[in-house]
Amino acid sequence: MNKYIKIVIAAVLILLGLWMMIFTRNLGWGIVIFLLASSPILLFFKNEYILLAFWQLRKQNMGGAAEWLTKIKNYESQLHKSQYGYYHYLLGLTQAQDHPTKVEPLMKKALEYGLNMKHDRAMATLNLAAAAISKGRKQEGQKLLEEAKRLDSAGMMTDQIKMMKDQLKMPTMQKHMHNPNMRQRGGKIR
Repeated sequence: MNKYIKIVIAAVLILLGLWMMIFTRNLGWGIVIFLLASSPILLFFKNEYILLAFWQLRKQNMGGAAEWLTKIKNYESQLHKSQYGYYHYLLGLTQAQDHPTKVEPLMKKALEYGLNMKHDRAMATLNLAAAAISKGRKQEGQKLLEEAKRLDSAGMMTDQIKMMKDQLKMPTMQKHMHNPNMRQRGGKIR
């Protein structure tokens, strides 16, 4: 549903509440309709699909969260600007297991649009660090890990950050692997 339709519904409910209170002298029902008008206003700023996706993530149901996010066809027309970052953040979290290559651009967009909560920014930065480390960009990964550690004031991700720092200390396997079938300089091909 387009975000502006929710505002129109809220305006109609407010007018109906005023009509009930003024012309029919039904004060109780007017107040109830005013209270009902607050829900479309709330859903204008906090999209229902994003709220349901967060609820599924809280239950650790990535498939359910991804299913709710697929209902958002055009995020620019359905979401308020403050929700753009969280849309990309949730997409990145739900695709982290199945499609790890798609996570990095989604998390970059999430940080670009902005995330309100500090621990959400830390998680997005941690995912970017994991992507950088997996692609062999160690310096960038180290900087991102330090930033994630700084953002993680609650200490919820200290184990993951420590594990990634340990991965950075390990030598890359490509430099230390030796293939006996490879041709050596000056040697003959077998």
